Amino acid sequence: MESVIVSSDFQSKIDQDANIEPKDSMPDAYREHLIRQISQHAHSEVIGMQPEGNWITRAPSLRAKQILLAKIQDEGGHGLYLYSAAETLGISRDEMIRQLHSGKAKYSNIFNYPALTWADIGAIGWLVDGAAIVNQVSLQRTSYGPYARAMVRICKEESFHQRQGYEIMTKMMNGTEAQKQMAQDAMNRWWWPSLMMFGPHDSDSPHSGNAFTWKIKRKSNDELRQKFIDKTVQQAEVIGLTIPDPELRWNETKQMYDHGEINWEEFKRVINGNGPCNRQRMEHHMHVHAEGAWVREAAEAYAKQQH
Repeated sequence: MESVIVSSDFQSKIDQDANIEPKDSMPDAYREHLIRQISQHAHSEVIGMQPEGNWITRAPSLRAKQILLAKIQDEGGHGLYLYSAAETLGISRDEMIRQLHSGKAKYSNIFNYPALTWADIGAIGWLVDGAAIVNQVSLQRTSYGPYARAMVRICKEESFHQRQGYEIMTKMMNGTEAQKQMAQDAMNRWWWPSLMMFGPHDSDSPHSGNAFTWKIKRKSNDELRQKFIDKTVQQAEVIGLTIPDPELRWNETKQMYDHGEINWEEFKRVINGNGPCNRQRMEHHMHVHAEGAWVREAAEAYAKQQH
């Protein structure tokens, strides 16, 4: 782990489980780690609106359309909370967007996969947001105050998103044979990318050491992934879906599921920009960002006028 000089006051607060606040002294490496993590989280919320937004006009009922619209609106709000939290660390939103468009900043690999059917919207809500909740619940205790507080509301809203997705999958598994096959197909395509959301094994992650030392992170990627698997396998069994992992077995001794190895080559390929929808997602974001420039300019002009 890279050696980082920290003040005794900073380390004392960390050791006492006290929150670090924006005006507190903090190591540059702590600030940089948080900017990278929080901005990536914010970008993921905003980019994640794309595959779902594509289904608003094709939702199978007015109720489903209303729920999906509410969910997408929530995700836009999550991006706002997170960009605002990152700004307290001294980076502007414009700079975060520039880093995203240049490829310097990343977003979650999961949003580079296509949503091909209505069942995919169910899988995204149930699996993707389910994985996000497992990760984000632990972030409610992260050491940086603005990030931890943003997570409280985000987690409440994500739990609604997960129920929305599970309801879609449940209805499809109680439907026609074609609907059941559609649900299982979505499960087959989204299961492994959902497990990749937790990131690589911590031994393979260059940032994990400081993240634990500074209590930005409380649980390892593998611990969180295991928790998600143990919870989700049972949910799948209840509605009759099969987990696409032939090596999945209940381990009585460990009281958890053993599972097959993730395709980390695919993970790296998608993270590095070569997934099914990487180019599409980024081109769309850049196009809409450019189209919305006049709105941002008008808002800034109005704000200046008020002052």
